[in-house]
Amino acid sequence: MSGFPITYAERIRTLPPYLFAAIDELKQQAIAKGMDIINLGVGDPDLPTPSLIIDRLAQAARDPQNHQYPSYDGLLSFRTAVARWYHRRFGVEVDPATEVLTLIGSKEGIGHIPLAFVDPGDIVLVPSPGYPVYPVGASFAGGIPIPMPLLKQNGFLPDLQAIPRDVADRAKLMFLNSPNNPTAAVASKEFFHQVVEFAQAHQVIVCHDAAYSEIYYDQKQPPSFLEVPGAREVGIEFHSLSKTFNMTGWRIGFAVGRREIIAGLGKVKSNIDSGVFQAIQEAGIAALDAHEQLTEGIRHVYQERRDVLVPGLKDLGLEVNPPDAAFYVWIHVPPGYTSTSFAAHLLEQAGIVATPGNGFGEAGEGYIRMTLTTSTERLAEAVERLKRIGW
Repeated sequence: MSGFPITYAERIRTLPPYLFAAIDELKQQAIAKGMDIINLGVGDPDLPTPSLIIDRLAQAARDPQNHQYPSYDGLLSFRTAVARWYHRRFGVEVDPATEVLTLIGSKEGIGHIPLAFVDPGDIVLVPSPGYPVYPVGASFAGGIPIPMPLLKQNGFLPDLQAIPRDVADRAKLMFLNSPNNPTAAVASKEFFHQVVEFAQAHQVIVCHDAAYSEIYYDQKQPPSFLEVPGAREVGIEFHSLSKTFNMTGWRIGFAVGRREIIAGLGKVKSNIDSGVFQAIQEAGIAALDAHEQLTEGIRHVYQERRDVLVPGLKDLGLEVNPPDAAFYVWIHVPPGYTSTSFAAHLLEQAGIVATPGNGFGEAGEGYIRMTLTTSTERLAEAVERLKRIGW
């Protein structure tokens, strides 16, 4: 019995391969050839989730009340823990009942929010290079993603003055990301003031992705967008427990900000998913309440790794700025290479997986991204391998 032809929807047919899935395929091919791979390609923490959080999950998972459908908005107790954390960390007061929403990881919320506010043909402003979910989520909603180039001369921040007036007036959403993936750039409060003014002038909803806000170095704490006056009126901020507490596999995050925007995203979610397992939310409460004691050690590990990789790359003559936050290193490729050809060169000649910058958007051409999510010893070995091949 033969099946009938299967035709994918246009939104799938035109979708490029997900960047990190493609990298993993290349890595597996190299492993199959017997290469010892140092994977500096995907930003998945190699450190374990702190035991305090695991213990809280184990306890909560045994409670039969957590075995049923959770609240669509998330446990009020979890959202209250988020509000406590926001006040301690940023000095920002939020209403946990109406201004906080539990997410199945921040990626899910970022991918779904265009469905709440973007109609076909609407413009969505996205950073380039940037997290691939920003333009993909916009496209899935029928929107038109318009890139905002992140250039070195602008500190890898969008130049809001360069956005044409007609584009700005048609835009429904603007995605921002600080600390930034992949460049590791950190926005200042002064820049966020400019964003608020831009959003108010053009009636654009700001969606700030702050997933890396707690991975910072030398005590330079990145600010929250919501710290800036007027930000609560124009946008929301996405956070994730994934990077902060080494919980990428747990899938829990949250959005905070203007209640009408939170309500719009919540309406989409209530029709698409059934919320986060309550035991994981209870573990999230433990994580947020113990934030100060859990995160300092994690930051120390990444700073130690940064201080091995970055000087090593500089000694080899590669152009790289030490990141002040996030666990990414943004590297200009040497003359004669493209992003893709240099990444391929590193994999084939040194067994090092790095991410081509153009995979994050056209403005990422000419760069590669390396991560700090592997041991100090392996990072030092990566530098030695680069020396052996002449870089």
